[in-house]
Amino acid sequence: MNKEEQVIMGFRDLYNKIVWLNKDKMEESLKGFKSSEVHCIEYIEKNVDSNVTKLAEYFYMTRGAISKLTKKLIKKGLIESYQKSDNKKEIYFRLTEQGKVIYKIHEDLHKEFQERDKAVFDKITEEQFDSMLSFVEKYSKHLDQEIKKMDIYNKSE
Repeated sequence: MNKEEQVIMGFRDLYNKIVWLNKDKMEESLKGFKSSEVHCIEYIEKNVDSNVTKLAEYFYMTRGAISKLTKKLIKKGLIESYQKSDNKKEIYFRLTEQGKVIYKIHEDLHKEFQERDKAVFDKITEEQFDSMLSFVEKYSKHLDQEIKKMDIYNKSE
Protein backbone atom coordinates (compact mmCIF):
# COMPACT_ATOMS: atom_id res chain seq x y z
CA MET A 1 0.00 0.00 0.00
CA ASN A 2 1.48 3.36 -1.01
CA LYS A 3 1.36 6.49 1.16
CA GLU A 4 -1.62 7.93 -0.72
CA GLU A 5 -3.63 4.77 -0.02
CA GLN A 6 -2.44 4.79 3.61
CA VAL A 7 -3.69 8.37 4.04
CA ILE A 8 -7.10 7.58 2.51
CA MET A 9 -7.43 4.39 4.56
CA GLY A 10 -6.29 6.30 7.65
CA PHE A 11 -8.99 8.96 7.15
CA ARG A 12 -11.62 6.27 6.61
CA ASP A 13 -10.47 4.33 9.68
CA LEU A 14 -10.42 7.47 11.86
CA TYR A 15 -13.90 8.47 10.67
CA ASN A 16 -15.30 4.99 11.36
CA LYS A 17 -13.76 4.92 14.86
CA ILE A 18 -15.14 8.37 15.72
CA VAL A 19 -18.61 7.39 14.51
CA TRP A 20 -18.49 4.11 16.44
CA LEU A 21 -17.25 5.73 19.66
CA ASN A 22 -19.84 8.54 19.51
CA LYS A 23 -22.80 6.52 18.21
CA ASP A 24 -24.31 5.14 21.43
CA LYS A 25 -24.13 8.45 23.31
CA MET A 26 -25.52 10.37 20.32
CA GLU A 27 -28.40 7.94 19.81
CA GLU A 28 -29.20 7.89 23.53
CA SER A 29 -29.14 11.68 23.88
CA LEU A 30 -30.91 12.41 20.60
CA LYS A 31 -33.42 9.56 20.57
CA GLY A 32 -36.01 9.90 17.84
CA PHE A 33 -33.83 12.09 15.61
CA LYS A 34 -31.92 11.02 12.54
CA SER A 35 -28.37 12.19 12.02
CA SER A 36 -29.45 14.15 8.92
CA GLU A 37 -32.09 15.99 10.98
CA VAL A 38 -29.62 16.91 13.72
CA HIS A 39 -27.02 18.10 11.23
CA CYS A 40 -29.64 20.14 9.39
CA ILE A 41 -30.58 21.77 12.71
CA GLU A 42 -26.90 22.49 13.35
CA TYR A 43 -26.45 24.10 9.92
CA ILE A 44 -29.56 26.27 10.31
CA GLU A 45 -28.43 27.51 13.72
CA LYS A 46 -24.92 28.34 12.52
CA ASN A 47 -25.90 29.93 9.19
CA VAL A 48 -28.23 32.93 9.09
CA ASP A 49 -30.89 32.88 6.37
CA SER A 50 -30.56 29.17 5.61
CA ASN A 51 -32.72 28.09 2.70
CA VAL A 52 -33.26 24.92 0.65
CA THR A 53 -30.58 25.88 -1.88
CA LYS A 54 -27.88 26.53 0.74
CA LEU A 55 -28.76 23.33 2.62
CA ALA A 56 -28.73 21.25 -0.57
CA GLU A 57 -25.32 22.61 -1.56
CA TYR A 58 -23.83 22.07 1.89
CA PHE A 59 -25.10 18.50 2.32
CA TYR A 60 -24.63 17.48 -1.35
CA MET A 61 -28.29 16.54 -1.54
CA THR A 62 -31.03 17.42 -4.00
CA ARG A 63 -33.32 20.33 -3.27
CA GLY A 64 -36.19 17.82 -3.20
CA ALA A 65 -34.50 15.76 -0.49
CA ILE A 66 -33.84 18.91 1.57
CA SER A 67 -37.45 20.04 1.13
CA LYS A 68 -38.59 16.69 2.52
CA LEU A 69 -36.17 16.96 5.43
CA THR A 70 -37.15 20.53 6.33
CA LYS A 71 -40.86 19.64 6.15
CA LYS A 72 -40.22 16.85 8.69
CA LEU A 73 -38.36 19.27 10.95
CA ILE A 74 -41.20 21.81 10.69
CA LYS A 75 -43.74 19.08 11.49
CA LYS A 76 -41.66 18.05 14.54
CA GLY A 77 -41.67 21.68 15.69
CA LEU A 78 -37.87 22.04 15.46
CA ILE A 79 -37.62 24.68 12.74
CA GLU A 80 -39.91 27.30 11.27
CA SER A 81 -39.91 29.00 7.91
CA TYR A 82 -39.95 32.73 7.33
CA GLN A 83 -39.71 35.25 4.52
CA LYS A 84 -38.00 38.61 4.39
CA SER A 85 -40.07 41.70 3.74
CA ASP A 86 -37.88 42.59 0.75
CA ASN A 87 -38.00 39.05 -0.75
CA LYS A 88 -41.38 37.34 -0.59
CA LYS A 89 -40.26 34.62 -3.01
CA GLU A 90 -37.51 32.95 -0.95
CA ILE A 91 -38.25 30.83 2.13
CA TYR A 92 -35.70 30.72 4.95
CA PHE A 93 -35.46 28.60 8.09
CA ARG A 94 -34.64 29.23 11.74
CA LEU A 95 -34.78 27.08 14.85
CA THR A 96 -37.71 27.06 17.23
CA GLU A 97 -37.08 26.91 20.98
CA GLN A 98 -37.42 23.11 20.75
CA GLY A 99 -34.91 23.07 17.88
CA LYS A 100 -32.47 25.09 19.99
CA VAL A 101 -32.69 22.41 22.71
CA ILE A 102 -31.70 19.72 20.21
CA TYR A 103 -28.91 21.95 18.89
CA LYS A 104 -27.57 22.48 22.44
CA ILE A 105 -27.61 18.74 23.23
CA HIS A 106 -25.69 18.05 20.00
CA GLU A 107 -23.16 20.82 20.67
CA ASP A 108 -22.61 19.63 24.26
CA LEU A 109 -21.94 16.10 22.99
CA HIS A 110 -19.38 17.43 20.52
CA LYS A 111 -17.66 19.35 23.34
CA GLU A 112 -17.61 16.17 25.44
CA PHE A 113 -16.06 14.18 22.57
CA GLN A 114 -13.55 16.97 21.94
CA GLU A 115 -12.56 16.87 25.60
CA ARG A 116 -12.13 13.08 25.39
CA ASP A 117 -9.74 13.50 22.45
CA LYS A 118 -7.92 16.56 23.85
CA ALA A 119 -4.93 14.49 24.97
CA VAL A 120 -4.00 13.83 21.33
CA PHE A 121 -4.57 17.36 20.05
CA ASP A 122 -2.63 18.92 22.92
CA LYS A 123 0.49 17.15 21.62
CA ILE A 124 0.16 18.46 18.05
CA THR A 125 2.44 21.37 17.17
CA GLU A 126 1.29 24.47 15.29
CA GLU A 127 3.38 23.34 12.30
CA GLN A 128 1.70 19.92 12.32
CA PHE A 129 -1.74 21.52 12.51
CA ASP A 130 -0.85 23.90 9.66
CA SER A 131 0.40 21.01 7.54
CA MET A 132 -2.73 18.92 8.16
CA LEU A 133 -5.04 21.86 7.54
CA SER A 134 -3.22 22.70 4.33
CA PHE A 135 -3.62 19.15 3.08
CA VAL A 136 -7.30 19.01 4.01
CA GLU A 137 -7.93 22.32 2.22
CA LYS A 138 -6.10 21.19 -0.95
CA TYR A 139 -7.88 17.84 -1.02
CA SER A 140 -11.25 19.49 -0.37
CA LYS A 141 -10.73 21.95 -3.25
CA HIS A 142 -9.82 19.04 -5.53
CA LEU A 143 -12.99 17.17 -4.53
CA ASP A 144 -15.06 20.33 -5.06
CA GLN A 145 -13.73 20.51 -8.62
CA GLU A 146 -14.60 16.85 -9.20
CA ILE A 147 -18.12 17.44 -7.86
CA LYS A 148 -18.55 20.42 -10.21
CA LYS A 149 -17.52 18.23 -13.15
CA MET A 150 -20.18 15.70 -12.16
CA ASP A 151 -22.86 18.39 -11.94
CA ILE A 152 -22.03 19.58 -15.46
CA TYR A 153 -22.02 16.00 -16.71
CA ASN A 154 -25.33 15.18 -15.00
CA LYS A 155 -27.05 18.32 -16.34
CA SER A 156 -26.09 17.51 -19.92
CA GLU A 157 -27.77 14.09 -19.84
